Amino acid sequence: MTQPIIEVKNVYKNYVNGPQKVEVIKGITLTVQDGEVIVIMGPSGVGKSTLLHMMGALDLPTSGDIFIAGHNILKYKNDALAKFRNQTIGFVFQFHHLLPEFTAYENVLIPSMMHLEATKETKEYTRFILEEVGLGHRLEHKPSELSGGEQQRVAVARALVNKPSVLLADEPTGNLDNHNSKMLYELLLKLNQKFDQTLVIVTHDEHMTSRAHRTIELDDGRIGNELTRLKKS
Repeated sequence: MTQPIIEVKNVYKNYVNGPQKVEVIKGITLTVQDGEVIVIMGPSGVGKSTLLHMMGALDLPTSGDIFIAGHNILKYKNDALAKFRNQTIGFVFQFHHLLPEFTAYENVLIPSMMHLEATKETKEYTRFILEEVGLGHRLEHKPSELSGGEQQRVAVARALVNKPSVLLADEPTGNLDNHNSKMLYELLLKLNQKFDQTLVIVTHDEHMTSRAHRTIELDDGRIGNELTRLKKS
């Protein structure tokens, strides 16, 4: 039996706000298999983004354990955790967070330069991944010269440039119109199928659930309903 790519084990997350302790995640246990597409849904404030950020080692739980590719992220110190995250996980957020002074190509290349110098191979792969998201003709364009949908595709390419095992997307279509939302979701599914890449999406967009392997609904910091639609082949 293959090992899950992500294991969340009895995780709690609390925040202290003055004299009050706010419980956001309340004892979640969850496994994600390699190559799965999982959609996490639920109303605002139930902890969807908090859970996703912990699954991506952007935040750490108050208690419990999280394993990514067999590694317990709580065992890493700050620098080692940052390096592990950079090499293992890709992130796409609602807002693209592109650097305005750099071209699409330069924005995508940056993550591969975080811990290593850009080599001929990484430069070639940067061009390749931009072509994969349909932007091979827009390499030298800056964000202000791109449409909103194109900017978000640059963000997807940037998330993929280090060949991560997991792609985490937090409301990736939340800032796009309906047409571009559908195009971006189709792109994410195509990349999942082509690279057998694990994809976890937090969204309010119900049309994203129809082709996910599983849909998980959060309710007040806990897993409510869980629906398996497709088996991971």
